[in-house]
Amino acid sequence: MKIVTWNINGIRTFRGGIKKALDSLDSDIICVQETKVTRDLLDERTAIVEGYNSYFSYSRGRSGYSGVATYCKDSATPFAAEEGLTGLLTNGEGAVGCYGDQNEFCSEELQLLDNEGRAVITQHKIMCQDKEQIVTVINVYCPRADPEKPERKQFKLQFYKLLQCRAEALLKDGSNVIVLGDVNTSHRQIDHCDPSDIEDFGANPGRKWLNGFLHGSRQEEKIEEEEEEESEVTSTEPVNSGKFVDTFRYFHPTRTNAFTCWSTLTGARQTNYGTRIDYIFADSQFVKEQFVAADIMPEVEGSDHCPVWGQLSCSLLPSSKPPPLCTRYLPEFAGKQQKLSRFFVKVDQKSIQSEPRDALPGSQEEEESRENLNPVGALQGFGKKRLLTSDAAVPKGKKTKMVKSSSKPQGSVLSFFKPKLTNAVRSTEAPEQSEVTSSQNSPKTPTTSKEVSLVTSRVPEDTELCTSSTTEESETQMNRKHLTSQPSVGNSHSNKKGASLVFWKSILHGPPPPPSCKVHGEPCVLRTVKKEGPNMGKQFFVCCRPQGHASNPEARCNFFMWVEKGK
Repeated sequence: MKIVTWNINGIRTFRGGIKKALDSLDSDIICVQETKVTRDLLDERTAIVEGYNSYFSYSRGRSGYSGVATYCKDSATPFAAEEGLTGLLTNGEGAVGCYGDQNEFCSEELQLLDNEGRAVITQHKIMCQDKEQIVTVINVYCPRADPEKPERKQFKLQFYKLLQCRAEALLKDGSNVIVLGDVNTSHRQIDHCDPSDIEDFGANPGRKWLNGFLHGSRQEEKIEEEEEEESEVTSTEPVNSGKFVDTFRYFHPTRTNAFTCWSTLTGARQTNYGTRIDYIFADSQFVKEQFVAADIMPEVEGSDHCPVWGQLSCSLLPSSKPPPLCTRYLPEFAGKQQKLSRFFVKVDQKSIQSEPRDALPGSQEEEESRENLNPVGALQGFGKKRLLTSDAAVPKGKKTKMVKSSSKPQGSVLSFFKPKLTNAVRSTEAPEQSEVTSSQNSPKTPTTSKEVSLVTSRVPEDTELCTSSTTEESETQMNRKHLTSQPSVGNSHSNKKGASLVFWKSILHGPPPPPSCKVHGEPCVLRTVKKEGPNMGKQFFVCCRPQGHASNPEARCNFFMWVEKGK
């Protein structure tokens, strides 16, 4: 039996096709996190893959956010599956059960903890030494503690507590338990690229929770001896009940630079400047008896995370029928009649249909800003949008009158840098007076090619002239045709092109040339502050090399320079 976990950072990671990606991982159970897809955006090619059965959990509040999915080979079909950790998202049929003591959580808090689509639980039958057992796989995407949002720190800790409560309840019920996914906390200093940069590394609440959730504070290489000593004391209770083991550290207790997540913004993967926050945890007895190997796969790209795998000696016993949570049973894929409310969910069908056949839904950029509304809210918002964009909002008579009476149609940029065409017709000795008289004269006199040449001599000849009325535009186009047939005296084509280049350079100033960093002498890259605060929106220059440890000469140096305003 082989199991894999991978934060894919969007379901569109599988650009070559879902089946191809799943087959390449060569695993019986594949757990992915941060799918960034909601049910209204889940298509059949993603949900139903030949040779696999899948189970999804979606965010209820935001689209293009969070979400997890578990793909099981048909030979590893579970007999039970459930969305979430609280039990509030299941109707009881085919559920896993065993929720533990949830008294310290209020009902509203439990609903919020499961509202972001962060957990899928599948339960499987396995054969271990000719004995049938049960293993429960909890696929989780733990929240990130945003430093700017204190409430999210508390939310993360409560999610950890709920996860531990559920895992230990399942373990107490007699099931082997595997907890895997993106935990969003590096456990020890060896799991972080530069722990010295973090003050009070061990005091982090997430690390404190991991210390209690995992097998004490012992060294992983001593786990077997400790378990043997405890088993001699008592044989009535499971060894280290409620305690779990980091399988990677069980097999590689001292390996350094073993990271699973890197910053894509700074190119930190090139210098392996990352953290290990993706894990496969399992109860200690199960690890000792069944796990034979575990490792990371940093060579697999396509996300800011890499996969983590675990190999077990036991074999899976597939269920004859997938549990009801399986996506193949969803009405939109099973060909069943759907509820009326499904037709009022706000979905941009046009954009979905326009995607190429090999594209997958769940755009990371566009869907971050979308919100999942309830059917009534979606219907009301849709109506308001139509009202604002409808032509009926403006009386037809007034709208027609505005178009016909408008004397200032939108012009080109050039109109701001040159005198109007009618002004150039007047005597150049009194430009101010000509402007007044030209605006007062109602009948517009046709311009001659000689008069147009007065204007074209002031601006590059390859630029487009912009006048103040539709009639003048048509006249100018005719005059321009006449002008182009007359070659200019004493000016070659190269001179005209050079004059045009000088003219536009005098008006439009590009960005300043990037400075060179002091260490490498290479041109820097321009960045923009996106973090909320007094510097938000400001630009700065930094070294162009990828981020890395200060001792790495190939990594980014500490050059930094703000971009001054007006440059």
